[in-house]
Amino acid sequence: MQETLDQLSLNKWAEVVGVVPDKLTPILTDMGLYPGKKVKILFKAPLGDPIAIDVEGYTLSLRLKEAALVQVKPC
Repeated sequence: MQETLDQLSLNKWAEVVGVVPDKLTPILTDMGLYPGKKVKILFKAPLGDPIAIDVEGYTLSLRLKEAALVQVKPC
């Protein structure tokens, strides 16, 4: 089973390998979450949702439900 962005540990770099087909897929790819991009989780809200991620130099906030659509592999 492929690891997803919502499962990534804080401050660990990973590479996006794909985005699960969903109605949010075009939005996530427009935000820069497409294969080859390097990402890491910068911050998790006190209850764990949402999260802030670094996408090669810019910060993006995602709900865990959205992050679960982004497949990653550790760098």
